[in-house]
Amino acid sequence: MLNFLGIGAQKAGTTWLYEQLSQHPQLAFPLGKEAHFWNRPHDTAAVEKYFDHFARIDAITGEITPAYGMLPVETVREIHRHAPRARLLYVIRNPIERAWSSALMALQRSEMTFEEASDPWFCDHFHSAGSRRRGDYQTCLETWRSVFPDQQLLILRFERIALEPELLLNQCFQHLGVAAQSPSWLRRHGCREPVFVGTGHALRPSLKKVLKDLYRPQIERLAAYLAADLSAWLNS
Repeated sequence: MLNFLGIGAQKAGTTWLYEQLSQHPQLAFPLGKEAHFWNRPHDTAAVEKYFDHFARIDAITGEITPAYGMLPVETVREIHRHAPRARLLYVIRNPIERAWSSALMALQRSEMTFEEASDPWFCDHFHSAGSRRRGDYQTCLETWRSVFPDQQLLILRFERIALEPELLLNQCFQHLGVAAQSPSWLRRHGCREPVFVGTGHALRPSLKKVLKDLYRPQIERLAAYLAADLSAWLNS
């Protein structure tokens, strides 16, 4: 059966999370990473085939597709009908950093160099509907929480991947109902090694204010919604 889903966010460490969780002896990803099943058209036969992949394996099974965070509530309800006890993982990252990382990825895909991309090009990407939706964590969380009980959703902070990956992973293991692993075991399996780090270009100073102005109201609302201190996101 489908035991868990990683539902986002894009450019928030989900590749690292997949690599780490897939090494746990009690966890399995029959479809690999980013199956993109639920955000594509599917019929009853396709749903049955999808779940069959998970039913055939004797392990705690799941998948991670960051785009699932943006699914419409009707699809979330469909998932709940088939897997009402599924555990959910959602990683949030400073949306300013996330938007910059996403824009750099789009730049690579457009076959442009960093030097060729003008500030207006980046601003257009920052304001695009896709980028804004991917950074709107509150709407994503509200949608999933309207269907799944809060205790089935674990919200993780991206910053902890660098600061305390061992604690973060064992928190995930506990949430998924599998055995904790020692810090030494996790380090041997690469928990402190970066995965898919991108081009590494620093945010242009000329664009920092654009992103801060764009995301300040959203960050402040999210902080109140989660009862969390997110001030560092605006002060960095």
